[in-house]
Amino acid sequence: MRRLPTGEPVWDLVFDEKGVLTAPAAGDFLDEVTAEGVRELFVFSHGWGTSDQHARELYGAMFPLIREAGSGTAGLGTVGFAGVFWPSLWFPPTPATPPPAVAAPQAGDGAVVDLSAGTAAVSGADIAASLATGFADPEQQRTVTEIGRLIDEGAAAGPGETDQAKEQRLVGIQQLIRSLVPPPGAGGEFEDAGETALLLDTDPKASYQAAAEAFGSAPPGSSTQGIGDWFGNALNGAKDALRVLSFSVMKARAGDIGRNGLGPLLAALHGREPGVRVHLLGHSFGARLVSFALAGVGPAADSPVASLLLIQGAFSHWAFAHAQDNPFGSAGALNAFGDRVHGPLVATFSVHDWAVGIWYPKASFLARQDSEADVAGRWDGMGADGYQAVAPAEERVMPADGGTDYAFVPGTFYRVNAAAVIDNVEGEPFSGAHSDIRKPQVAALATAAAAAHA
Repeated sequence: MRRLPTGEPVWDLVFDEKGVLTAPAAGDFLDEVTAEGVRELFVFSHGWGTSDQHARELYGAMFPLIREAGSGTAGLGTVGFAGVFWPSLWFPPTPATPPPAVAAPQAGDGAVVDLSAGTAAVSGADIAASLATGFADPEQQRTVTEIGRLIDEGAAAGPGETDQAKEQRLVGIQQLIRSLVPPPGAGGEFEDAGETALLLDTDPKASYQAAAEAFGSAPPGSSTQGIGDWFGNALNGAKDALRVLSFSVMKARAGDIGRNGLGPLLAALHGREPGVRVHLLGHSFGARLVSFALAGVGPAADSPVASLLLIQGAFSHWAFAHAQDNPFGSAGALNAFGDRVHGPLVATFSVHDWAVGIWYPKASFLARQDSEADVAGRWDGMGADGYQAVAPAEERVMPADGGTDYAFVPGTFYRVNAAAVIDNVEGEPFSGAHSDIRKPQVAALATAAAAAHA
């Protein structure tokens, strides 16, 4: 345990990729929360990126802001904080083409914009070096390294390889990628599985060319009209497939850690100290982690969760949906767990978040080739437009002046348009404002949700 400069306790909760708490010991954590007399525990999970330092910087910025925003707020007791550390993984930075600065399009709105994720500019070795550290299994690390090697060798060979050898190389890459794909989630999260159409496809010559076109690594129409160097396009598409793999692994891992790790830990906390109210916050894929913690806290009556805040969530906006008005025709994976939150369920979205609004749904492009699956918004993320097909649901706007009068009511889903605050896209051609969240207005939103408990 450590402390903020103002004295509030802070715990670093470190989980491995299976959801096992590796530090501190669970008993020590529970004992210390009890000894500190905490009544409001804000639990925050970071999103993509393997760097503990980046996570510490996020928590180091947000916890004091939340403490300041909540100071003197009616209905809040003694405050403590916990930062979740988990082995997420991410792609190396790429020189993406940013969308128009004004009214950036959201996926599924019919806009046609010439964009590129910039994947072609990085080598297979660059990608492998970035992704391998996110796997604990040495065999998986070697697999990622081998994929990068095959891509770079293919690019170097160029016209020196026969078409048959090129196709065999793509099959080899595809088989290795396939071996890294996470198994289907225990919760049947079909709404988050669109990318598996690419990762498990058995025709990499066609699907990788299509991937390159979808992510802007190849010219429009090249996959169907034979434009340009088909093999070069396919190799770039293999790099894009690795980007999609990183999405898939992070989402699956976040769900596992939330359901199997954080959720049971919070249930144990409630058993020890029933008076502690837990306020869950998650950014990006961390929003999925804290959401799936709701599936691991036990019955609603025993849940300590008093509020849920998803900040630019990088997972399906159908996750909490009921079957009605849901294009999948079934309730979302978390539909049955919304009642574990005894206060409001809040999700921010911003048109300036290009990572979730533009690139995230492209990971499911191959699934959309099925005409039956071609439903607007089917594969969109939470950070693009918030909860969908939920009830009761209301709309809110995050004020740029930091106001906190949200009038939240327990048991209600809130879609909060944060475009006036989460708006800084400078220097982030791929993700835009996705991580532009270290702001007092976001902290004020967290405390407003926390103060609205039942």
